[in-house]
Amino acid sequence: MPVAMLASVALSSVAYAADHGTEAEAQEMVKKAVALVKSAGPEKAYKAFTEHPDATFNNKDLYVFVYDFEGNCLAQGANAKMVGKNLLSMKDVDGNAFIKGMIDTVKASSKGWYGPYKFNNPATKSYDLKRSYCERGAGDTVVCVGTYVSK
Repeated sequence: MPVAMLASVALSSVAYAADHGTEAEAQEMVKKAVALVKSAGPEKAYKAFTEHPDATFNNKDLYVFVYDFEGNCLAQGANAKMVGKNLLSMKDVDGNAFIKGMIDTVKASSKGWYGPYKFNNPATKSYDLKRSYCERGAGDTVVCVGTYVSK
């Protein structure tokens, strides 16, 4: 492989790593999100998660999303068009109902990691493995942030 090509691959890997959120950062973002739900109320918090006026709830490739236990999207930091839709039965390319899996994780233990599941990664333009950290939010809701699994 030519040196220029090796340098290009190395630089793109470093750039991706800098834009890639860690599991610790995802977990911390969920904790901040749940705290905002409790302090400001769900309506104001969900608006902040979806519209993300600053980088608190949308940073690198990390963003907050919230579902109720029925699978209705209440907030979505990457795609506001998902809010209001029931996505309980949405499946990844391998047939995993990952929204249901996240909800079931929180129902069973109030918080935890779900995954891995395959999700479209805009940085790589492919389906990559992802894990999501979720905690119970207001009432019967899940507040989650997903992170791509390092290769």
